Amino acid sequence: MTPKRRQRLILVLLLLAGLALAVFFTLNALKHNINLFFTPSQIVAGEAPEGVSFRIGGMVQDGSVQRSDSDLSLQFGVTDTAQAVTVKYTGILPDLFREGQGVVALGQLQDGLFVASEVLAKHDENYMPPEVSEALKQANKGKYSDTANEAKQ
Repeated sequence: MTPKRRQRLILVLLLLAGLALAVFFTLNALKHNINLFFTPSQIVAGEAPEGVSFRIGGMVQDGSVQRSDSDLSLQFGVTDTAQAVTVKYTGILPDLFREGQGVVALGQLQDGLFVASEVLAKHDENYMPPEVSEALKQANKGKYSDTANEAKQ
């Protein structure tokens, strides 16, 4: 092999190695920054991982908000009309947070309790996050199909 060809080969190999390294770092950064979304039914079914940050969405369950007298912590239920998950949060809630409203929370599942680091409420009476809307439709679809199957039997 001539010295000129060897130099070109080394240059091409270095470029390929640099490209592979850039792809690796990009994919690694994306993997750590992705936020998965789970419904309360999926969490109850055990599909959500423990100790990994993800989002949960649904409606704040009526009568489930329990505020602490000593600090800013509270617990509330999030439901998709089929199942409910208890969420624990410490901090200031959005102004639009209330029972019966759509909510999305970011946090981790710890011993069956969802510990939220951030809580977002819907911003007007007509808007609902697409994930929450789809989860409610799926939960109601399963709920009504179970009722229809029971009626047939």
